[in-house]
Amino acid sequence: MPKSDKKDKLSDAEKLKSLKKKMKKLKAAADAAAAPIGTRVEAVTKAVVAKTTKKAKAVSPLAPESFPELPVIAGAEFAAGAAGVKYQGRTDVMLVRLAAGTAIAGAFTKSSTRAASILDCQAKLSGKQETGQGAAIIVNSGNANAFTGKNGQESVDKVTGGVASALSIPRDRVFSSSTGVIGEPLPAERITAVIGQLAGKLDAGGAADAAQAIMTTDTFPKGATASFEAEGGTINIVGIAKGSGMIAPDMATMLVYIFTDAKIAPEMLQKLLNGQLASTFNAITVDSDTSTSDALILAATGKTTAQPITDMRSAPARRFGKALGQVMMDLAHQVVRDGEGATKFVEVQVTGAANNNDAHRVAMAIANSPLVKTAIAGEDANWGRVVMAVGKSGAQADRDLLTIRFGDMVLAENGWRAPSYDEAAASAYMKRDHLVVGVDLGLGRGKRTVWTCDLTHGYIDINADYRS
Repeated sequence: MPKSDKKDKLSDAEKLKSLKKKMKKLKAAADAAAAPIGTRVEAVTKAVVAKTTKKAKAVSPLAPESFPELPVIAGAEFAAGAAGVKYQGRTDVMLVRLAAGTAIAGAFTKSSTRAASILDCQAKLSGKQETGQGAAIIVNSGNANAFTGKNGQESVDKVTGGVASALSIPRDRVFSSSTGVIGEPLPAERITAVIGQLAGKLDAGGAADAAQAIMTTDTFPKGATASFEAEGGTINIVGIAKGSGMIAPDMATMLVYIFTDAKIAPEMLQKLLNGQLASTFNAITVDSDTSTSDALILAATGKTTAQPITDMRSAPARRFGKALGQVMMDLAHQVVRDGEGATKFVEVQVTGAANNNDAHRVAMAIANSPLVKTAIAGEDANWGRVVMAVGKSGAQADRDLLTIRFGDMVLAENGWRAPSYDEAAASAYMKRDHLVVGVDLGLGRGKRTVWTCDLTHGYIDINADYRS
């Protein structure tokens, strides 16, 4: 048979096969249309469930083994519920009621495009606090209420007003936060519709459910706790947080809520909080992007039996600051461990800088470098990219004084590759899920440690369809 005839024959066969496939699809569609409405609804439901299951997020490989047991903080009650702000069938609102006498401190994003809730909280905390009455915090996920014009503040007023009415407290003692998509009007009526329900199930042991309600792209809820003995009793601290992407804080981070039963005035509480920011939440990054909505609210209910903390130089104040720092550090590290698509937890230690500011600039230049982060993801011991990041940081540096380490291994020193450099050993080290990158600038006593994660294709997958 001539080759051309054979080709035509095969082409006819393929056309017939294609035609049969189309007829099969048409028959299936006709059968579906003729099926009872219940059968069709069931089929659609199964398809939606299948699609949802396919998109379900795997828990980060760097996640803690479990959510911690959180002690009850006297004077704080929690509730979580589903308002359908963006998604159906998941908790997306949390409410916290705080007892009369509670002092509030806060730290917020310095973004010039701050969300309405951030501006509202900052305004409420700018003056002298009247702690005689109770307070409350309400948070929604799924919508950031950022870049929403005057509608943003109107939505905040509706939500905080609804809480104030339900809990019989002043509206200027209700603090709100929103996280999620930027630029979409907040459906405030969906939140106000469930406030009564939330108020009716407030529970002192509900912090874990509240942590679940504020998640967006997080793969696990985040909680931490610390306590210490003070004169007259124990002081407890509990914190919950959300954060996974858009993480490069410039104040605090993402959404963080910390509660303590300590007796302490608002002004001192704010000072103690400020003192812990630089080494915790301002020392982490996932992707170099600072959010419009980052907020940290710290509430001290004053319900401990321990004596009040009144002197910043006192032993109780120092112990409180240390315990608060432990909670903040734990939560900050959990945010990095849940970095979108992360498979490596990376500690960047910079020493020998001309000053602490330079050390921070170098550390963040390394931690935010896409080239460094992708090399780490690929388990490539490419220390040359660290050299690049040091050079671009803008900090004072001298090639011939620079030392670079991965773990305990010296990779580069005195202006070139270290004589002891072992490529096989360095490559083996990169397979670990917890890495330490050390840089000594050899110039002074400045130092800083920051934490980051690797940059994988998972980050692209998450953010490419974030709004869908």
